[in-house]
Amino acid sequence: MKVGFIGLGNVGGKLAGSLLRNGYDLTVHDLDAALVAGFTGRGASAGDNPAAMMRACDVVITCLPSPAASDAVVTQMLPEVGPGKTWVEMSTTDADEVIRLGALIAERGGRAVECPVSGGCHRADTGNISIFAGGDREGVELVMPLLTRLGRRILHTGPLGSASQLKVMTNYLATANLLTVCEALITMKAAGLDMATTYEAIRISSGTSFVHETESQLILSGSRDVNFTMDLVQKDIGLFQKLADAHGVPLELSPKIIEIMADGQKRYGERAQSDRIIERLEEATGLAVRADGFPLELVDTEPEEQGYEIVRGGLNATE
Repeated sequence: MKVGFIGLGNVGGKLAGSLLRNGYDLTVHDLDAALVAGFTGRGASAGDNPAAMMRACDVVITCLPSPAASDAVVTQMLPEVGPGKTWVEMSTTDADEVIRLGALIAERGGRAVECPVSGGCHRADTGNISIFAGGDREGVELVMPLLTRLGRRILHTGPLGSASQLKVMTNYLATANLLTVCEALITMKAAGLDMATTYEAIRISSGTSFVHETESQLILSGSRDVNFTMDLVQKDIGLFQKLADAHGVPLELSPKIIEIMADGQKRYGERAQSDRIIERLEEATGLAVRADGFPLELVDTEPEEQGYEIVRGGLNATE
């Protein structure tokens, strides 16, 4: 199987690296020539443009920063789509856009599968990230060999669009958790608690979470570089709010979270690292949330293994 990968950013570059590491015939493309050169130096081919890549490859994967970027790339690829061609969308994007673009792919005899990922850049780097796969069963099975090299746990979520909806939900939950963790840490600091002890208290308790066990470490070390920027957070939580609005769900926390992140962007920059949001509370209190012994970057120490599909009730139980 000849695979093309478009979008070699923080997440995409690590996902493409997993394919290259596992021996796939890989062609890559990005607007940043230096990122492409990093892959060609390791044995990948450089794609001239999205259309040429769709023409030459069986599967083309996109991992891009916005729905507009995905639209632009698919529009370029579309004339080369036909039977035997598959588009895999790994961006975190708008479900309506995935459905629309997937229909255009299908009209030309191709197949579309959406596969957004969750678990952090450090797990994308080792092939241990989780993947939501949306699309018809035949299409998901077609790309499953790729997915089990790109990630550890793969969940078929239903028809095209379902994976994107679930992905923005999980990013909303992660953002809400980040903000509550920031409030918890600053409050314990104000109360005179040791920050390393506070970290452990949360970690071993009912208050722990993936966000705490990863991002809290970067907050405490002072690194505040989780490889996920505030503009991407705003895109994702905005898509979740859009989904709620479309279904008449009167969310109460979501608008406040959007407001807090927007204030963070005004203070620290549109593309500031998301975990810098703690600094709003540090500035308000004059306190510094720091502790010795925490890492400056996250590293996945779990050994790489071939992934597997999650089958537990619901959709997969009847297939």
